[in-house]
Amino acid sequence: MSGHSTYVPKSGFEKWLDTRLPIIRFADDTLMSFPTPKNLNYWWTFGGILSFMLATMIVTGIVLAMHYVASTELAFASVEHIMRDVNFGWLIRYIHANGASMFFLAVYIHIFRGLYYGSYKAPREILWILGCLIFLLMIATAFLGYTLPWGQMSFWGATVITNLFSAIPLVGKAIQTWLWGGFSVDQPTLNRFFSLHYLLPFVIAGVVVLHIWALHVPGNNNPLGINVKGPQDTVPFHPYYTSKDGFAIAVFLVVYMGFVFFQPEFFGNADNSIPANPMVTPEHIVPEWYLLPFYAILRSIPDKLMGVTAMFGAIALLFVLPWLDTSRVRSARFRPIYQIFFWLFVIAAVTLGWCGSQPPEGNALIISRIAAAWYFLHFLVIVPVVGLFETPRPLPDSISKPVLGGAAPAGAVHAPPKQ
Repeated sequence: MSGHSTYVPKSGFEKWLDTRLPIIRFADDTLMSFPTPKNLNYWWTFGGILSFMLATMIVTGIVLAMHYVASTELAFASVEHIMRDVNFGWLIRYIHANGASMFFLAVYIHIFRGLYYGSYKAPREILWILGCLIFLLMIATAFLGYTLPWGQMSFWGATVITNLFSAIPLVGKAIQTWLWGGFSVDQPTLNRFFSLHYLLPFVIAGVVVLHIWALHVPGNNNPLGINVKGPQDTVPFHPYYTSKDGFAIAVFLVVYMGFVFFQPEFFGNADNSIPANPMVTPEHIVPEWYLLPFYAILRSIPDKLMGVTAMFGAIALLFVLPWLDTSRVRSARFRPIYQIFFWLFVIAAVTLGWCGSQPPEGNALIISRIAAAWYFLHFLVIVPVVGLFETPRPLPDSISKPVLGGAAPAGAVHAPPKQ
């Protein structure tokens, strides 16, 4: 729990400000003295990495917007202008373009960590839902950004995705027409997409603030998945986790900048280096790698409406996961059967990503259908059933015992009450 404030103003100005706008107290309580479980591992540093990436994407996006022209006639040329004529424009664009991939890499690790350690379970349901909302907004923002260079893949990706909305009964055609701003993907569409792509990162930032607020009510989960028993189980966030997060961000930056400087087009598609041409359809239309699992689910079902429903349903399942999991233990460390199914789920998700990059035919189509079926089976059947019948390993009495080398007591509870 966040507990009571321990901040003490150190100067006359701080005392004056604290009685009128306690912003320094807020920063101290949330970023400095916030009691944090002492056993958090490096999988917990991806929250800080994601905050860093969001700030990076917003700053570079603002600079790019200063030079970008949202015109079907000039968009492609304006991107080339940024790359060739703007001082360090190539660097800013590569940081932004590769930053999207790094952002999603970090968020997928963050999500899988939450799934493994049960960070979605009570009392953190709202925290999890806000995280899922951020993920959904990221997907929308990334798709809109992918269309802005107005290359071949930008144009045809926009055409394919906006056509999906027409499958929605009653309101589908109206939504599609609103997105297009006319009767096809054209100038009004690009205007809308640029406007939304510029706006949504600030919406994401707002939801991130709520996400952090929701985190500070129950406090962090931890690898053991047990509640903090007292001050002996926690340390102040600063300097312990600020230094740990700082080191993790530095390592992440090495990988990130490796792509920016040495393989800047690694995640790109060669077709997007060709100006958009409505008269020439690319042989194989694919989204960016981070959307491929959901694209594979969409294409694995021959019926358009069912495919769209399954694609959005795959994301919707994440929102209701806290109520699908029936286990009374959070962390998979103490759930041997669930551990097996968790890694099978990871394999299915990675397999869907591969299938999404392949033409929807032959073995790739069969594999994508099996992997998609396993994805839904995991959430709708395996998670509820395993939680009911699995016998977890004994839990330790507190965080401090395993941290200090102690063993779980012989009489530890096997199935603790819901936390």
